[in-house]
Amino acid sequence: MSIFDQVIDRKNTNSYKWDKYADPNVIPVWVADMDFQAAPPILEALQKVTEHGIFGYSKCPDELYDVVIERLKNRHGWDVKKDWIVWLPGLVPGIGLSIRTVTTEADAVMTATPVYHPFMLETHAAGRTLQKVPLQLKNNRWVIDFEALEASVTPQTKLFLLCNPHNPAGTVFTKEEQEKLLEICLKNDIVICSDEIHCDLLLDKTKNHLSIATLSPEAAQHTITLLAPSKTFNIAGLGCSMAIIPNDELRAKFIKTKAGLMPMLSAYAYEAALAAYRDGAAWHEELLDYLRQNHQFLLNEINQLKGMKMVPLEATYLAWIDTRESGIVDFAQKLEAVGIGVSDGVQFDGAGFIRLNFACPRATLEEVVRRIKTVF
Repeated sequence: MSIFDQVIDRKNTNSYKWDKYADPNVIPVWVADMDFQAAPPILEALQKVTEHGIFGYSKCPDELYDVVIERLKNRHGWDVKKDWIVWLPGLVPGIGLSIRTVTTEADAVMTATPVYHPFMLETHAAGRTLQKVPLQLKNNRWVIDFEALEASVTPQTKLFLLCNPHNPAGTVFTKEEQEKLLEICLKNDIVICSDEIHCDLLLDKTKNHLSIATLSPEAAQHTITLLAPSKTFNIAGLGCSMAIIPNDELRAKFIKTKAGLMPMLSAYAYEAALAAYRDGAAWHEELLDYLRQNHQFLLNEINQLKGMKMVPLEATYLAWIDTRESGIVDFAQKLEAVGIGVSDGVQFDGAGFIRLNFACPRATLEEVVRRIKTVF
């Protein structure tokens, strides 16, 4: 039995995920946090902070800088300098800060949709024009339509928001695909903000994550990379993320934009991140094995259902399921009626799809599949 088979009751814990629904029988598989307890080294680190009993302001431990730099070098082949790293209380604030740092209200922000909805929400909140380029399905992979992208660029386009690995499509963009994107952006002096929060959740063992900033020195100077341990180690609620910005001028402007808007990170955030990156490797590998099994189970089951289609994910634990041929207009609402809470694809600019989080015990996922079958 895997440690991830343990079913932990999260109801009535003020869980954003589990306490959303008035009906206690609804199984929530919508927002991207996992129903697994964090790795023991993380729990031990948090316990030490609690036992100390003083919760004043905190600074980043030097060891965390070292561990992050070593991890990026060893796992992703990226030589990062300490002063490039800017700590943030969450990745979404990093998206908003990037938009406000790079653009003015007269400018436009471009992204490929469907996409993680804060890309769109943060752009609108900042009063910027949003330019959307569609993903297209090619060879069973959701990829960027580069012809449409290049045709959509205007003099006002100043920032491209990239999600890699992609949420919700699950694509790990190749070197060649990122080189195409980079070429267009450099030609038009467009800065890239790359959300890479899912980079350590690769399901396809033949794929490798590549940060677009590593493609060339010029790429590094035009990129803000956003990273966090939160998705991989299930510590999103602790609020620890980072922006990596090699360009000195861009980083200084980012920090200036951040001033007075973002709170300092807590000792819990820093210590959890340190424990995760330094001591969480064994737990992480076991997690990936479990997620791969859940992914394969769900893929097989969904693709046997009439009117539903799921393409294999290369990364993430978020299934992107096409329900357009099911004959059911509001599939998410229909699922809620039978006790499943999914994300409606509309919020990602993907009408006719649902997003389903399969980072849960197998028994829970099996019950989710059983309930899905009852809607037909």
